[in-house]
Amino acid sequence: MSDKTGKTEQNRLSVFKTYKLYVGGKFPRSESGRVYEVTDSQGNWLANAPLSSRKDARDAVVAARKAFGGWSGATAYNRGQVLYRVAEMLEGRRGQFVHEVADAEGLSKSKAAAQVDAAIDRWVWYAGWTDKIAQVVGGGNPVAGPYFNLSSPEPTGVVAVLAPQESSFLGLVSVIAPVIATGNTAVVVASERSPLPALSLGEVLATSDVPGGVVNVLSGRTAEIAAPLAAHQDVNAIDLAGADEILAKELEIAAADNLKRVLRPQPVDDWSATPGIDRMTAFLETKTVWHPTGSLGASGSAY
Repeated sequence: MSDKTGKTEQNRLSVFKTYKLYVGGKFPRSESGRVYEVTDSQGNWLANAPLSSRKDARDAVVAARKAFGGWSGATAYNRGQVLYRVAEMLEGRRGQFVHEVADAEGLSKSKAAAQVDAAIDRWVWYAGWTDKIAQVVGGGNPVAGPYFNLSSPEPTGVVAVLAPQESSFLGLVSVIAPVIATGNTAVVVASERSPLPALSLGEVLATSDVPGGVVNVLSGRTAEIAAPLAAHQDVNAIDLAGADEILAKELEIAAADNLKRVLRPQPVDDWSATPGIDRMTAFLETKTVWHPTGSLGASGSAY
């Protein structure tokens, strides 16, 4: 068929999106070459997602550890700026995430839009906390003696995060943002049934100011990926939000080998509710420093 200019119109094939892992700031396929089918709430095919292996999990831990020094050493104010930039990027790709969340969770477009808006707002909320959390959980301690006694929070290190299974985006953001806002780096296991919003989030992180390796996103069988992360000697903590009761118990036992901090799964009725600061404080260590005030003379006056 020809148009008015005489040129022949040709039907074109759509370019399907290839979803990949996000590890160390790059987009590798699973080293195993495996994929699995992701379907919508009606069972219709959406995409093939990478089926991560133990090797992928170990690679993600290496990337997270490499990024930890720079990220934890950045100023809290700078981390806040970076998180706000992520929210800006999410706002620009809002339509894509609304579509993916609607497919993943079987929601109407309006309800999916509300979930995405809440997720973007949550990034902004945690961005504002980066340079304030230390003032809430740290401070000067009164002691009986001529000393300054100061407590300040420090990040735990590399945190493995099992994303919630049901809330594919808002729940995902709610468990990632507090981990990195406080200076930790993360290895995230996306929702097994609905991983696409998480994999797309990796694309947002890559094009924002978040250094590569600060967040690493894996997709696949939650139990298969979580087992090596829970037992990994270079993982300092694990959030079991996306684990069922049986898996959580197994992972907690494995995590005890190197005394990981463990945040046990807790039922969340509404991920859009104000989260509080519990997920930030869960992965903070408190450092307390004693310093002599320097007593002056026999009067005991000090500065």
